[in-house]
Amino acid sequence: MESKVSEGGLNVTLTIRLLMHGKEVGSIIGKKGETVKKMREESGARINISEGNCPERIVTITGPTDAIFKAFAMIAYKFEEDIINSMSNSTATSKPPVTLRLVVPASQCGSLIGKGGSKIKEIRESTGAQVQVAGDMLPNSTERAVTISGTPDAIIQCVKQICVVMLESPPKGATIPYRPKPASTPVIFAGGQVRADPLAASTANLSLLLQHQPLPAYTIQGQYAIPHPDLTKLHQLAMQQTPFTPLGQTTPAFPGEKLPLHSSEEAQNLMGQSAGLDASPPASTHELTIPNDLIGCIIGRQGTKINEIRQMSGAQIKIANATEGSSERQITITGTPANISLAQYLINARLTSEVTGMGAL
Repeated sequence: MESKVSEGGLNVTLTIRLLMHGKEVGSIIGKKGETVKKMREESGARINISEGNCPERIVTITGPTDAIFKAFAMIAYKFEEDIINSMSNSTATSKPPVTLRLVVPASQCGSLIGKGGSKIKEIRESTGAQVQVAGDMLPNSTERAVTISGTPDAIIQCVKQICVVMLESPPKGATIPYRPKPASTPVIFAGGQVRADPLAASTANLSLLLQHQPLPAYTIQGQYAIPHPDLTKLHQLAMQQTPFTPLGQTTPAFPGEKLPLHSSEEAQNLMGQSAGLDASPPASTHELTIPNDLIGCIIGRQGTKINEIRQMSGAQIKIANATEGSSERQITITGTPANISLAQYLINARLTSEVTGMGAL
């Protein structure tokens, strides 16, 4: 495999695109751009970082295969160094793996997966790295994210094998590249840090986002260190918001800059904590109506989203069946005032994301 790459690869200029969060990009750039300058000089690869005030940036690495592998090795070791440094400030005992996300044209993903998953299985077994190909394409593009995690050495071997596949199976047809959008939805994490990230609702992305971010309290779930969300802050924030505004109005009820979105795993963490917060206030009921064409984004696939909102808010939420001739559905929320307020807040976050074209949240 490797000889094949180095023989034919030296004359081949390959471009690999990586998807990184702001924190990771900062680590690669370094103080006054020193780190990225050193990576460019030592690897011989061109390393470009997309501009823009986005929570995600695209890092493009171009050059002969040998130069690309050197650049990847430097990035992987830098990320491992970041993980080790962040662990010195935390109570986590097991070291999370280094994780990189490649952006690959969807037309090449079939070759990467192989018949019945044979190729991806072979790459996992021979390199020891975990490789996941996303099922859905990245928004407004024909590219998919390929997540690789493991030790730096495993990642380097894995990237080499992926390059071989990409050289042997060029993309078919035109590729629409993924361009990250500026975020308008900060996420609240432990310690009250606010961070914009439109992908934070997915657990996999959440764990990647937090991997290089030293935070005070960690829970180890699977192989990732995930901090405990601060539910009290979430409740306080929800209580400060204005009441639910009908969708027809131009101003969203909860301004985009204050939407907390948590993953389902975090929602389960919250279950144990939410019960004690509002033990005394009596339960009350609140009703609101939602247009039929937007009810799906609140319910989610097989009810996943509505269950998440129920778990996070601690409120009971009932959605009435569609009535003939009506273009709206009624939602009844029962619980303490704080539970209701939080449930409304989360429902509105879903609606706002749908209306502003960020329905993947």
